[in-house]
Amino acid sequence: MTSITTPLPRAAALRSDPVAQATLLLRIAFTVAPILFGLDKFANVLTDDWTRYLAPAFNDLIPGSASDAMHIVGVIEIAAGLIVAVAPRYGGLLVAGWLAGIIINLLIVGGYGDIALRDFGLLIRALALSRLAMGSASGGRSSV
Repeated sequence: MTSITTPLPRAAALRSDPVAQATLLLRIAFTVAPILFGLDKFANVLTDDWTRYLAPAFNDLIPGSASDAMHIVGVIEIAAGLIVAVAPRYGGLLVAGWLAGIIINLLIVGGYGDIALRDFGLLIRALALSRLAMGSASGGRSSV
């Protein structure tokens, strides 16, 4: 049975293999960033009002206030970061899906196209992490 977790690359691979280096860099970034963004939904250090980024259409679907919704978002982001840490091939897909939702939300809110475009770039990188991690898990073997 195949494990869903992906071990960190060995030191020798990190010294000589650019693919292992890129995979680890993306893994670290997509572990740390979602966790920090998730924690900030409670601390409000990066912005004083996360609720302004929440489309009213989505807020109406989520029980409670917009602030409650942002706390739920924060918990999901923290969980996504932790999943990337232990299983980047699945966590990368989770983060990519989450970013797609954020992009749609920002486009509905309006006025945040620049952030949506940035998040699209992050979505592509999260997909790349997932693909790289799949290659790492199979020992770099390709079916091509």
